[in-house]
Amino acid sequence: MVLNIDTLSIYERLKNVNLDENQAKEISQILKDNAKNIIDQQKEELATKDDLSSTKVELIKWVAGMLVAQAAIVATLVKLL
Repeated sequence: MVLNIDTLSIYERLKNVNLDENQAKEISQILKDNAKNIIDQQKEELATKDDLSSTKVELIKWVAGMLVAQAAIVATLVKLL
């Protein structure tokens, strides 16, 4: 994900409300850095293809096991009746 923040626009808007140049530059950079940090944190929380693949394999194993168990239970019940 690409982060496009127009720091020049932020800087100019801050200058227009009578902040001095250094303050406007610093605030613009702080906003850009914070936005980048938020995006980096969100990237870490997203599932990767490997995560999804391993989850899929585990789910298939569980479902297959449950089907075998169900078949065994049905076969046992049929023998009892």
